[in-house]
Amino acid sequence: MPAFALSVINRLCLAAITLFGVAVVVFVLLRVVPGDPIAMMISPGATPEQIAQMRAHYGLDGSLLSQFWVWLKAILAGDFGTSISLRRNVLELLGERLPATLELATAALIFAVLLGGAVAIVGTIVRRTVLEPVIDTVNGTVLAVPDFVWALALVLVLGVFLPIFPLSGRIDPSVQNDFATPFYLIESLLRLRFHEFSDIASHMVMPVLALSLPLAAIIARVLKEALLEAMVQDYILLARLKGMSMPRLVLQEALRNAVGPTIALTGVQFTFLIGGTVIVERIFAYPGIGNMAIDAVINRDLPLIQGLVLVFGALFIVINLAVDMLVAAFNPRLRHA
Repeated sequence: MPAFALSVINRLCLAAITLFGVAVVVFVLLRVVPGDPIAMMISPGATPEQIAQMRAHYGLDGSLLSQFWVWLKAILAGDFGTSISLRRNVLELLGERLPATLELATAALIFAVLLGGAVAIVGTIVRRTVLEPVIDTVNGTVLAVPDFVWALALVLVLGVFLPIFPLSGRIDPSVQNDFATPFYLIESLLRLRFHEFSDIASHMVMPVLALSLPLAAIIARVLKEALLEAMVQDYILLARLKGMSMPRLVLQEALRNAVGPTIALTGVQFTFLIGGTVIVERIFAYPGIGNMAIDAVINRDLPLIQGLVLVFGALFIVINLAVDMLVAAFNPRLRHA
């Protein structure tokens, strides 16, 4: 078996063990936190028998070990339980909300890569000129501001003072929204429903900007450092002696060797970006799993919180595995590691 394929199998096994560990930790922590989820949904005049029936219905009447075993078997069978606060199947809720978050995070990642890459390339081309410190200062300022502060600033500037974009939601209720899938943005584009696509995209502009600006600054800094390291290599000096211009040196020669480390960092930051959607989605009332996670914590909705944590954990594992494979694809030496 090739070394690269064996490495992928080992990482998949490690990912399964990691996900199991996440399940154990979140299950135990949610049980030791003070508060009774049944008390939040039972009527004040409920009898002890009714409370006992409710506990039995949600599997909260057994020991901690028995509760975990019942929950784990249900998860492996594809049953994530029923939300205590919303009274709906957790898997259905995740299926409705997860696509919205994935579209938002992916759009933010694409914009961050394009913006950060452009800033890094321009900063490398104009190095040792008066523009370089200006670009570095602006990039450092953007990096120092967290995503939720950008969200609040965008709400004030583009939502209140200059009401250009919608303040909340994913799509205008007046817009026809008979979608066959929960991937509204992609489906509207593929079905050439440009009016709906425009409305959905306008709702995403401010959340995407809030999430992508700090990530773009990180990408710009790392990629520029990688480009500067590549620019002092012998093959770059040889190409410069042949009369190649600075833009061509950066784009055609240095960039392809600087992409590897940037991909690894971008993948790691993408996992943090998905986690950052929790606050940003709340600010913009965006109907994703981040917004739903806050409601689940407020209502102490154990089945929903457990499902959300497992989904976040699975996303992080899949993203890290994909990043490792991409880095190996750009660096053939790692395929045999």
